[in-house]
Amino acid sequence: MQSRPIAPPTPDAESTAFWDAARQGHFLLRHCNACATTHWFPRTICPFCWSSDTAWINGSGRGTVYSWTVMRRARIPYAVAYVELAEGPRMITNIVDCDLDDLRIGMAVELTFIATTDPLAPPVPMFRPAASDSPE
Repeated sequence: MQSRPIAPPTPDAESTAFWDAARQGHFLLRHCNACATTHWFPRTICPFCWSSDTAWINGSGRGTVYSWTVMRRARIPYAVAYVELAEGPRMITNIVDCDLDDLRIGMAVELTFIATTDPLAPPVPMFRPAASDSPE
C-alpha cells in the first residue's frame, strides 16, 4: 500500500510538550482537574469548564472509530476519521495500515506515529486497526 506524504506539524506554546512527547513515542492528553474531563486538542484551558487547572496525562493509544470517510479522489486515497479515545474525547485523525473498505463504526484502533515529510519534525499521531480487531 502506497503512503501519502504527511506535512509536519507546527507546534505552538500550548502544544510543544505534546509534540516533544510524540518524538519519544508517547501520546499525551490534557486532563482537567476541576471537572475531571480529558480533552483533545491539547490546550491549557479546559474547553468544558474553562478552568486552567489542567495537566498532561499519558493516553492509552486505544480507541474506536466513531465515524469516517474515505478520500478516494485524492492521488493516494486515505481515510479521515473521528476516533473516540479510551479516555473519552474524540479526535479527528487518519486511519492507516488497513484496507479502506474494511473500516467500520466501532472498529477498535490503536495509535501509531507517522513520520512527516520533514525528518526533523515530530511524527503525527494516527490510528490503525487494533491487532485484536483484525478481520479473519
